[in-house]
Amino acid sequence: MDKQKILSDYKKQEDKILLAQILDKIEFSKQREKLEYTDFLDMYQVALVKTFLKKIEFENCVLYGGFENAERKVLIIYPHKYNMNMVEKNFSKIIKVIRITLNDEEKGNYAHRNYLGGIVKLGMRREKVGDILVSDDGADILVKEETAETLKQELGTLTRFENSKIDLVELENLREQEIKVEEVSIIVPSMRLDNFVSDLAKTSRSKAVQIIDSERVFINGQSETKASKQIKLNDVITIRGKGRFVVKEFSGTTRSGRTVVKVEKYV
Repeated sequence: MDKQKILSDYKKQEDKILLAQILDKIEFSKQREKLEYTDFLDMYQVALVKTFLKKIEFENCVLYGGFENAERKVLIIYPHKYNMNMVEKNFSKIIKVIRITLNDEEKGNYAHRNYLGGIVKLGMRREKVGDILVSDDGADILVKEETAETLKQELGTLTRFENSKIDLVELENLREQEIKVEEVSIIVPSMRLDNFVSDLAKTSRSKAVQIIDSERVFINGQSETKASKQIKLNDVITIRGKGRFVVKEFSGTTRSGRTVVKVEKYV
């Protein structure tokens, strides 16, 4: 396999590094006849890896983040002797769950940023941590197995969690995600992506284009860098740092010909 030739089409150094690591893991899996897996990949990396694997026609792999609609996922590469059932039995060995249960006084007061902020403060690398599923009484944090025990212990040293119960639980005991949405209405001059990003991120059109160009916008899980991309009903728009939105209804037009759009925002 000519690694340099395969990677020559990719301009960003960080993309080349990630894809080179994946090529190495594919080789290791073949040679050692064992599972290999990456750190957690973010939405941009997941989209990149999907396209890359299709390009090199490699199929002995699965992206998995602990539950069906996870945003952050681990790429698991397996040898030919494995079937999918064998791979799935290893999910719980690769990913563990740290459960934080808040005391009564703190319930309902912590959001996703409070948990992620604590993890960052501890110096834990973001790629070792998957999705954080927040509920009123705490959170389930998906982590790679090799860092689970260390992170569990260190979270207990943070002032914000000093009165909380922190447990390491198996993946099969992951609590179902509590999905909360609020409906908002926006008014756009056309169905172009930059119009939606401008309104949803509450910023100017020029800034919205910059956000799109910086690969921070995803439509239905796929990175999108074309500002003129046409948005359709039921599209899921994710803007890094701003949230996830579902286009639910085109509910009319204004006198000036702009379209009123009802959007569900995940909160």
